[in-house]
Amino acid sequence: MYRVDPKEVVSEIVSAPPVEKASCGLSDRAKEIINTPVESAMSSKVIVGVAQLVEFGLLAFIGMVIYFTYVGSGDAGHYLALTLTTGALALFGQNLVKNHSVQKYRTTLKQVSRAVAVWGTAILVVLAGLFLLKLSDYFSRVWLVSWFAAGTVSLVIFRIALRALVMDWTNKGQLKRRTVLVGGGPEAEELIRSIKSSAQNDIELFGMFDDRTDKRSPDLVADCPKLGKVSDLVEFARQTRIDLVIVSLPVSAETRVLQMLKQLWVLPVDIRLSAHMSKLKFKSRAYSFLGDVPVFDMADKPISDWNIVAKWLFDKVVAATALVVFSPIMLATAIAIRLDSKGPIFFKQKRHGFNNELIEVYKFRSMYTEMSDAKAAKLVTKDDPRVTKVGRFIRKTSIDELPQFLNVLRGELSICGPRPHALQAKAEDRLYHDAVDGYFARHRVKPGITGWAQINGWRGETDTVDKIMHRVNHDLYYIENWSILLDLYILFMTPVSLVSKNEGAY
Repeated sequence: MYRVDPKEVVSEIVSAPPVEKASCGLSDRAKEIINTPVESAMSSKVIVGVAQLVEFGLLAFIGMVIYFTYVGSGDAGHYLALTLTTGALALFGQNLVKNHSVQKYRTTLKQVSRAVAVWGTAILVVLAGLFLLKLSDYFSRVWLVSWFAAGTVSLVIFRIALRALVMDWTNKGQLKRRTVLVGGGPEAEELIRSIKSSAQNDIELFGMFDDRTDKRSPDLVADCPKLGKVSDLVEFARQTRIDLVIVSLPVSAETRVLQMLKQLWVLPVDIRLSAHMSKLKFKSRAYSFLGDVPVFDMADKPISDWNIVAKWLFDKVVAATALVVFSPIMLATAIAIRLDSKGPIFFKQKRHGFNNELIEVYKFRSMYTEMSDAKAAKLVTKDDPRVTKVGRFIRKTSIDELPQFLNVLRGELSICGPRPHALQAKAEDRLYHDAVDGYFARHRVKPGITGWAQINGWRGETDTVDKIMHRVNHDLYYIENWSILLDLYILFMTPVSLVSKNEGAY
């Protein structure tokens, strides 16, 4: 069976020869899309998960309310156990008949009838179980019938309300994946028509990016406009949100596919290779599907769906806790800075954040105000005369980074992630992105206060290309292997690394 291994793809992309950079040639239509406000995206998986929890909770709540208002006697624990068991059985049945998906939520009669049928079946199964186990005398029949009736009405109301919400989100474009194609011409025409006919509610197709400018690739294919060349797509995706890139090239065109991925893998998007043109046929589980269109998964957005929720909660809880815990140290640092040298307490610096957007990072000021280097054109070295006495201590101990917990609460940084670098930071007089091919791939996730590179000793001065390459490689490892457990490990090891691996911090 054919299987695409993202790590192997990344390895081939990194080892491929550098791709020539082209000047931005976005079409007028592309610029119009960029200037159009974008609704915030909503994850289908999160919506489905929340809907299941609410439906289960609703049925369980109704069952216990009826028990306390009507029965009121007997063992409440038995009723609670039966309520939860029946609710879980109903939830299992809804998933068995595939009645929990955004596509199903858009229907009315189909999803409501299935929901009621599954709920009725769950009640019958429970009745049969109680009868066979000779437990029916322990439970009120009126309670069970009332629960079935009230649960049925609640399910109908809930599913209709859910449909209204999902349709509203769909119409606003919040559930549609903002999509572009790579490749054009006749080979893309069938793909475009298939997407429009079978996945129009889930995909918003903006246009194509293709390097060809001759008759093989006209400016309009199946009412889908050409927006620019492939190299322009990176700039396009950094100016407006793009969720999905579909490469419309034959699987056999390995060299061209790798060239495309070489340019696109730095973006925080899902990349799929269309299989509609392939003469090779694989088992259905080898594919993903966009509507009825089979695709191969070439690259995934690093952190998505429930992982975003988990990381968001982790960041907010840790940042808020840290600000409370470290507030005495931060207050003492502010006083020391004020007494040590004239100038502001805080230092603000523009840095690259998620998807290369510019963010303003907070730090305690560690340099003399008149010698501050906002663009970090010159790296700080040992015994640097620009650094104040207090500055040397707070830089060595990373106390100067504590205000960045405010950036986390603002949503600009994460607790853990690749460290954000200053715009003009250089290694051997070369800007980082010129020194390391694929450097911007580290911006596929939010930057962090601490990270995998830092706890492994790649902290502080990066005056050589080798040092920055090691840091970038560690950042890419973190992105490809992210988990909450990894973030917890990094958080735990950060104070350890400050003591044991602190040679390069000045």
